[in-house]
Amino acid sequence: MTAEIPEGYLKDAKGHLVPLEMVKPLDKARNDLVLEMVTAAKAQSEALARFKAGCLADIGAFMDLSAEQYGVQIGGKKGNVTLVSFDGRFKVERQVGEYLVFDERLQVAKDLIDQCIRRWAENSGGEIRALVEHAFQVDKAGKVSTSRVLGLRRLDITDEVWLKAMAAISDSVQVSGTRTYVRMYERVGDSEHYRPIPLDAAAL
Repeated sequence: MTAEIPEGYLKDAKGHLVPLEMVKPLDKARNDLVLEMVTAAKAQSEALARFKAGCLADIGAFMDLSAEQYGVQIGGKKGNVTLVSFDGRFKVERQVGEYLVFDERLQVAKDLIDQCIRRWAENSGGEIRALVEHAFQVDKAGKVSTSRVLGLRRLDITDEVWLKAMAAISDSVQVSGTRTYVRMYERVGDSEHYRPIPLDAAAL
């Protein structure tokens, strides 16, 4: 719980209380501006969260209503769905994305791939090694990119050890969770193309 700052003071970045009369006017003005914008941003963020929750609830209720028309009850986890306005001008999409992670078999796959590279080193090992090292690079959080690692399976290599490594990669993939998105689109003129209605401030 954050301790309340006494009246007439500001807390600096080190946590020290500084009397207002010792804070330069420009520093105080900057602080006031930042706090004003952040307060407004938090309110917008909370409103957007409520908007998303309401949309998901409404979509779920509509899906149930639609299913009832055919005497069907939708059970379990609900997946992707697209709702389009009667005139086709607008559409709303609910998308469920999965978070994929690799278990310990990814290291087994890497060891098998290294065996292949050592065997192929005299010919094309340099290019393959660079590709593999790129695929297994970790980000700042120490995690590998699932898309890059899974992309190795598209390489047209029939070596038995390589294929065993690809099988280990496939078996190592685990779903760690899901996230549900709501996206809104508006038709571009009379074309078949839709442009997203931005809900992210950075996209405006």
